[in-house]
Amino acid sequence: MTTPIYNFSPGPALLPPEVLQQAAAEMVNWHGSGMSVMEMSHRGKEFMSILESAQRDLRTLLNVPSNYKILFMQGGALAENAIIPMNLVGRVSPQPATIDFIHTGAWSGKSIKEAAKYAKVNVAASSEGQKFQTIPDRALWQLSKDAAYLHICSNETIDGLEYHFTPDVGDVPLVADMSSHILSRVIDVSRYGVIFAGAQKNIGPAGLTIVIVREDLIGHALPYCPSAFDWKIVADNDSMYNTPPTYAIYIAGLVFQWLLRQGGVAVMEQKNIAKAALLYDYLDSTNFYRNDVAKDCRSRMNAPFFLRDESLNDAFLAGAKEAGLVQLKGHKSVGGMRASIYNAMPIEGIEALLAYMRKFADKNA
Repeated sequence: MTTPIYNFSPGPALLPPEVLQQAAAEMVNWHGSGMSVMEMSHRGKEFMSILESAQRDLRTLLNVPSNYKILFMQGGALAENAIIPMNLVGRVSPQPATIDFIHTGAWSGKSIKEAAKYAKVNVAASSEGQKFQTIPDRALWQLSKDAAYLHICSNETIDGLEYHFTPDVGDVPLVADMSSHILSRVIDVSRYGVIFAGAQKNIGPAGLTIVIVREDLIGHALPYCPSAFDWKIVADNDSMYNTPPTYAIYIAGLVFQWLLRQGGVAVMEQKNIAKAALLYDYLDSTNFYRNDVAKDCRSRMNAPFFLRDESLNDAFLAGAKEAGLVQLKGHKSVGGMRASIYNAMPIEGIEALLAYMRKFADKNA
């Protein structure tokens, strides 16, 4: 009997088997067109139907209000750290504008560094002193009076923190990097000015970036913003100003359809709560492993954990691979282990991981 493989990669991450099977079946002949999606003209009626369906289904899944644009872009979420200030800081005066940040880990740190090239940066709160094991208390945030926007990373993939609330920041646009937990939980899009996400963690393959932006925030790009990254140009051309990442959009669209068949984001959220609870409850019950993140800030998508005896790390990973549990090694900057348990991870994967962890702990206690 073949051992099932459970892929805990933080990204590019696992996709639902149904999606991969459908993509395989359609690889050389999409819907009788005689073409693979990879061969289609991005302006042909076949691909336009794929694009329109993906946009429509994403709007449905997240209940995106009509005054928000959905943009399919390239460059990844990392590139958006430059694209966002180039599109937003021109809204305010005087220049140079100020951008507020909440620093909660590696990805918000990268965002801060990039934004400093385009504006003044105010780190309104940071949990660096707490080794990024918590989210700073909202009451302690030192926000600027005239910030162009406030940037948060609402799920820190490396450090394993997640905002389980939407911060109230008044009239200042709230910008959120949701790369690693978008579509995993219900959100009120209207509370945000901009939501962006790289697709390769919870949506599809690398190469696609999704931007959801309120219409009044479009049209303020700085003069040196490249045309392909100017949100107004992208929106006016329905994400077709340049050749979009067509195959990545196609796969994302299949994932959106799969999510709708599961019952939508609210249903997925309950499944994700249950999966995360299984893992964290076990980690909290044993002295062999530990998770250092404050319980009220733990990510449902990315769970870092450590062996008490880190000399056993290599043995743990080797045994996990033999058990069909792959890509559990933690990020090089923090070490340890990390289980990324996105929407496509079935609860059976969590159960298999826990069975192995118990066995390994018993053997090495």
